[in-house]
Amino acid sequence: MAYSDFKTINQVKAKFDLTINLINLFPQSEQIEPSDYLKMTLRRNLKVAFDNDTEKARSELIIAPLLIEIREMFNGKISLFSGRDFNVDASQGLNGFCDYILSASPFTLEIESPVVTIVEAKNESTTVGLGQCIAEMVAAQRFNQARDQMIESIYGAVTTGRVWRFLQLSAQTVAIDNEELVIEDADDINISKILAILSQPIQRLHLC
Repeated sequence: MAYSDFKTINQVKAKFDLTINLINLFPQSEQIEPSDYLKMTLRRNLKVAFDNDTEKARSELIIAPLLIEIREMFNGKISLFSGRDFNVDASQGLNGFCDYILSASPFTLEIESPVVTIVEAKNESTTVGLGQCIAEMVAAQRFNQARDQMIESIYGAVTTGRVWRFLQLSAQTVAIDNEELVIEDADDINISKILAILSQPIQRLHLC
């Protein structure tokens, strides 16, 4: 069993004895203005990504630039991992690769704690990836705990590149945001909201 075998929310809920809540996770969303570089990159990339309409294109042309922006915001004090194996506990199905991992550690050669955010890329609706993303968040929580890094909350996102849905794992409770944030163009206000949400767990560690 691996992360990708968790197909439904009920499956991961039962496996890890989780409470799942659907709430307005960010009722008063802050905003972080994207850099001129990110704006220019997305102006160039969005049409290509949307026209290709593949997971790979949207991952490379939309998701990766947004996550690199987060790393730049914190002056390289965090690490971004893409398509890396994250084998935490194979006996529990907490193994396999994650599309993107943000760690609040500057070391870029291997994944180090604290892992703060998991981003799962999907070609279909965000609902399809919720079970898998939650399993990866549980793995991140256990990875941190095994290294004596007691992080209050792990964040997760399931995204098609255009549509983003966020999750938060605290102890045994998973909160799934009612709202999906949709990127329509390079000047979309939701880009600022996405950057703000992705930066929250890192700011709480006083790395800003």
